[in-house]
Amino acid sequence: MARGNDGNPARQRTRNDSAASKITKSTNGRYKNVHGNLQARQNLWEDKQMKNALKNDKVGEIVVDSEKYDFVFDTDSMIDFTNNDANGGGEDDEYDEKLYLALEEESKRVRSIKESRKKLPVFQYREQLLNIIKENQVVIIVGETGSGKTTQLPQYLVEEGFTKGNKFQVAVTQPRRVAATSVASRVADEMEVELGKEVGYSIRFDDKTTPGKTILKYMTDGMLLREFLADPEVNKYSCIMIDEAHERTIASDLLLGLLKTVLGKRPDLRVIISSATMNAMKFSEFFDKCPIFNVPGRRYPVDIHYTVQPESNYVNAAITTIFQIHTTQPIPGDILVFLTGQDEIETMKDKVESILSKLGSRIPQMIITPIYANLPQEQQARIFTKTPDNCRKVVLATNIAETSLTIDGIKYVIDPGFVKENTYVPSTGMTQLLTVPCSKASVDQRAGRAGRVGPGKCFRLFTKWTYSNELEMMPKPEILRTNLSQTVLLLLSLGVKDLLNFPLLDKPTIPSLKKSLENLYGLGALNSKGQITQLGKIITEFPCEPEFAKVLYSAAMDPKCEGVLEECLTIVSMLHETTSLFVGLKKEAVATITGHVDSDHMLYLDIYNQWKNAGYARSWCQDHKIQFKTISRVKNIRRQLDICCKKLKIKRNVPLQDTDVSARIIKAFISGFPSNIVRLGATGYTTVGKNSGGLTIYIHPSSIVFQNYKEAGKPAKYILYQQLMLTSKEYIRDCLPVPDDEWLHEMVPQIFTNKNQ
Repeated sequence: MARGNDGNPARQRTRNDSAASKITKSTNGRYKNVHGNLQARQNLWEDKQMKNALKNDKVGEIVVDSEKYDFVFDTDSMIDFTNNDANGGGEDDEYDEKLYLALEEESKRVRSIKESRKKLPVFQYREQLLNIIKENQVVIIVGETGSGKTTQLPQYLVEEGFTKGNKFQVAVTQPRRVAATSVASRVADEMEVELGKEVGYSIRFDDKTTPGKTILKYMTDGMLLREFLADPEVNKYSCIMIDEAHERTIASDLLLGLLKTVLGKRPDLRVIISSATMNAMKFSEFFDKCPIFNVPGRRYPVDIHYTVQPESNYVNAAITTIFQIHTTQPIPGDILVFLTGQDEIETMKDKVESILSKLGSRIPQMIITPIYANLPQEQQARIFTKTPDNCRKVVLATNIAETSLTIDGIKYVIDPGFVKENTYVPSTGMTQLLTVPCSKASVDQRAGRAGRVGPGKCFRLFTKWTYSNELEMMPKPEILRTNLSQTVLLLLSLGVKDLLNFPLLDKPTIPSLKKSLENLYGLGALNSKGQITQLGKIITEFPCEPEFAKVLYSAAMDPKCEGVLEECLTIVSMLHETTSLFVGLKKEAVATITGHVDSDHMLYLDIYNQWKNAGYARSWCQDHKIQFKTISRVKNIRRQLDICCKKLKIKRNVPLQDTDVSARIIKAFISGFPSNIVRLGATGYTTVGKNSGGLTIYIHPSSIVFQNYKEAGKPAKYILYQQLMLTSKEYIRDCLPVPDDEWLHEMVPQIFTNKNQ
């Protein structure tokens, strides 16, 4: 009896032949060229095993094909095999077929991406761009939206070797979070890598990168600004690209100033400033007349249409224009509508869907997709999905869609010509969120979105005379209209002592700088000489506003209010996301929360704790009209702030059982927001403190304090607020009553010097 390696060799060969045959059939002949080599290796292996099995002391060399030996088959132990066409192999065949088709589909998609990359205008200028970047430390690149500068140029830098074996990175900054995440995802797809590995993004409270592996990083300009704290010369970057520089955020302006001071110390560093529409000469002169490279766009012609007369209500006019386009213009061709904020978008969405439900099948189908910064990620992705046949997609967007996002299929743009803009008034400390006319650069940029896939049309809901005579050429830089406290503290922590002569494209006003220095002194972040204190250095480490950082520090370290760090971490995190926390109206959500609270701060604490006790469940959020994605972001923010506290070794004392936790929380917030106090007077609430204008303000109707006042009729003497905004009136939001005015003198004697103030 001659057997090979614990089995019949003939049976073994039959089994291997059958397996090889099955592989060949299931892949539709893709492996036929490999079959011969597999069979040859199999025969050699069997010969070797037979020799080992038949060779012993008594038997000499055995020839496998010798006629002296017979093969013995054990029929009882034979394995049953089925034909490939029989039922037994049907599921495997079907799976293999689906897998093969999926691979083919993915292969087509990858080929399509590669082909579309080559069609982008920037591709034909690849070598010229790389040469000019190598020859100059700073290069300004101006190109139309859709030319490929944001997605392709960073890839060219990686391919050219700027990352040098993962030792250096290429950084690309964006003014908005949504842009940083969406562009990073797109580039990772094009490079065929996993997002978060070679390509990643870093935004506030969300870092999707891998240390030592990420070589191309998209980030908000504020995140790169914070990296200067740890590494003032940004040595890990070989090239930094400031994208969408024309938006002139305060962080991008500071980055340009810091990079100008670093370039002399880092001759190997390359800086690219790119935008679709900007005053390129101003940027060039700022960087000692650096070269400007223009990338011709591939934008198709766009017909501009103006209204004959001004529109009194641009929201209603936009809705009318949507249905005018939908009923008169051919399909396909999607519509992009620019609005000023989330409230307008949600209002218009409801109105359009209501009209669609009444019209029914009398008009083609329409899909409404909103896009704004606070929208959950999965809902934001809907704007990129392909529009079905015989259907039109209508994208309702803020100015985030001007430059940061490219939406395929847009053929019609509706532009009311307005944008919401924050303006800080140093004399009162009030932020005005006003709807103002766009700049010419912005409306031109919006019109360009209609010419991405073919000739398009832009419907401007204002007159030609308004465009020519009333619109500013460029938007007002953020550094001229915002609170500079965080900016000043950051510059001082970086060792910048001469704030007035720090290189900036536009210098901030003296009153604005003065107010910021006063605020920081009130927090204890600066001493009387204007120098940063040890507390100021600790505050700078927190990824939030200095006032919130002081609250957390006091909640842990100040004997008057220590022991409430955990509660303050929760409240501070919630205050970062209040704009999109509730589904519908705030009072409707509050009605579902059990228990009575006397302030917005304690309401936020109660909401988070109840959600935590419910196991962070989505169902709890649905029952209580809370946005699950928003409160999930709160959880992430809290985790990041908690990590920062542990890193800075801020202690966690537990208050005594007889201690009033609510009182300690209020004291902690007083220490962080000493200027945000209003006092009840004969005609209502007015602002207080030194150099205060005594401005009359009103509690916003959405506040719990306002609702409690309506029910009880007894207003608090002092109220601490988080936001003072001018909309229809001067309103304060997120209010915290101060039951004992002695706490004000105890926590901030530098402002409340006597009881009569």
